[in-house]
Amino acid sequence: MVKVTGVMMEYYFVCKKKLWYFANQIQMENENENVLIGRMIDENSYIQEKRNILIDGTINIDFIKKYKQIHEVKKSKSIEEAAIWQVKYYLYYLKRLGIEEVTGIIDYPLLRKNLVVKLEENDEEKIEKIIRDIVEIVTNPSPPSVNRMKICKNCAYYELCFV
Repeated sequence: MVKVTGVMMEYYFVCKKKLWYFANQIQMENENENVLIGRMIDENSYIQEKRNILIDGTINIDFIKKYKQIHEVKKSKSIEEAAIWQVKYYLYYLKRLGIEEVTGIIDYPLLRKNLVVKLEENDEEKIEKIIRDIVEIVTNPSPPSVNRMKICKNCAYYELCFV
């Protein structure tokens, strides 16, 4: 059984091939400069908060405030839609555990901005379809074909896809 994580939900919106690589233990993020910068921002922001709250061994929330406010820290808005769906997935997951009326917030410490994310009525149906899509993608014996995009040149998997 595939446990769909928040990272997998984010990668679904960024790149299906990256999702497949990540889910099949081909992980190149530890060597990528952009990922390392993002990790440093994550580790050095909101240090007063209890960080990386792993729930049910599946979702990893950056931090929680006031018991009903979950926060996801991001470096930039370059893949904001993916971040929004990652947080919506967290809200959906928590709701399935009986934890409702939670607000999601994406924090951009370098931009000194944040974005409130809510789980809308039609989001749950879309998330369930995405979960089915993710399971299909990651259990396929081979990765999806390359879909060259503007963000590819900054991706940790760039060399694997194009070199």
